Amino acid sequence: MSDSKHVVLGVSGSIAAHKAIDLASLLTKAHCTVDVVMTRGALQFVKPLPFQTLTRRRVITDLFDEMETDVTHIQAADAADLLLLAPATANTLAKMACGLSDDALSCVALALRPKARVLVAPAMNGRMWEHPATVSNVTILKNRGMEFIGPDKGMLSCGYDGIGRLWPVEEIAERVMSMLSMNSANP
Repeated sequence: MSDSKHVVLGVSGSIAAHKAIDLASLLTKAHCTVDVVMTRGALQFVKPLPFQTLTRRRVITDLFDEMETDVTHIQAADAADLLLLAPATANTLAKMACGLSDDALSCVALALRPKARVLVAPAMNGRMWEHPATVSNVTILKNRGMEFIGPDKGMLSCGYDGIGRLWPVEEIAERVMSMLSMNSANP
C-alpha cells in the first residue's frame, strides 16, 4: 500500500490484551497509522506506554481527559479506515450489539464513518463465548457487517482447554491488511 491506512485498535479487558502490543507493532511496521483505544479493563492487564512507544501516537484511555482540548475519540472515528477490536471481550461485544457508549472505545465504534470496516478478534472463556447471549450478540454484529476472526481453540488462561483464545496475531494483522487492500480497490 502506498498511502498510510488508519487503524483504530480497540483493546478490551482480556488476559490476551498483552498480545495487542504485538498487533500494534505489526500494523505500524506495515505502514499503518495506529490509534490505540483502551478500556478500563484493558488497563488492568497492560499499560498505554508500550502502545504509545510503538505507534508514536497518544493512547486514548478515557472520554474525559482534562488535558485534551480536542474530542480524540471522535477524531479517531473520523480518521479510521478500519476498527480492529482485539481482544474483544464478551462485555465489549454486548456493548456493541446494544449500541452502548459509556467509554472511549464504544463511542469510537458508534461514531465510525460509514465506509470504515470492523474486524473483531474475540478472546474470552469458552463458556462465555458459547453462552446464548454472546452467540446472539455475535449474530447481531455480523448482520451489521462486522467481520470476525476467531476465537481459536487451545489451552485458556483459566485452565480450560477449548475455544476462546485470541486468534494468532500475525494472522489478525494479515486479515487487517487484506481488508485495507480491499478498501483501496473499492473506494
